[in-house]
Amino acid sequence: MAYDLKKESDVKEYIEKLGIEYRFGCYSEKKPEACHLLGDYLEGIKKDFEKASKVYKSTCDDYGYAKSCYKFGNYSILGKGKSGSKGEPRVAYQYYEKGCNLNDSDACLHSGLLLVSRSMPKEIDRNVPKGLEFLTKSCDMNNANACFYLSGMHISGIQKRTESGTVATGNGPTPAKTLKDSDYILLKDMKKAFQFAHKACELRNVYACANLSQMYARGDGIEKNEKEAEKYKKLALELQEEMKKKQETLGFQQGVGMPN
Repeated sequence: MAYDLKKESDVKEYIEKLGIEYRFGCYSEKKPEACHLLGDYLEGIKKDFEKASKVYKSTCDDYGYAKSCYKFGNYSILGKGKSGSKGEPRVAYQYYEKGCNLNDSDACLHSGLLLVSRSMPKEIDRNVPKGLEFLTKSCDMNNANACFYLSGMHISGIQKRTESGTVATGNGPTPAKTLKDSDYILLKDMKKAFQFAHKACELRNVYACANLSQMYARGDGIEKNEKEAEKYKKLALELQEEMKKKQETLGFQQGVGMPN
């Protein structure tokens, strides 16, 4: 049957049939892809976050479907789909890690960020080396955000810290001006920072392109090159304009909404 998606009645019928197809594919044919799509349907069309959360969880647990592991991780960190829940960071991390082990780049990104960040909930034990492994895996799978974060970490380095947040050494907190290599978990490395920024920019991360322009302009991690600096500055501005247009389009679509 052909649908005229300009007619509200046809749109409603089409949407209802989609739900039936996804349920049949999930519950009768046991297809994990259909189950994940059912979760997306419940989330995006029906706005039933509690049911969507359960579908994502079961699809991850029962079928090892990486995208569903990632989605349930998102629900868990936000407390989405559970009334009165403040979020469960440890559960979220477990599902992000599982998704990463199943080769979902976004799950690797989020599990990595949870492990390296100093501002994450206390339920998560900070583990920078492991977090860097996850982020590197994500970047290797061409996740632009992971490459960008890795670039930033190599620009500044990552210092060892005590519980109070000061730099830890054998003789107590050390002023920044006297920091030694041994005070860092990850040393500053502008060449690696450049490499990660270059890859992130090639994957169209606007912030990486802006950083890349500055690196060429200053000669940080790469030989100074004003022509390349201008090239990536121009690209960053173009990507920024693209983002602006996408946001405007998304805002318009959300304003129009879907029929009930």
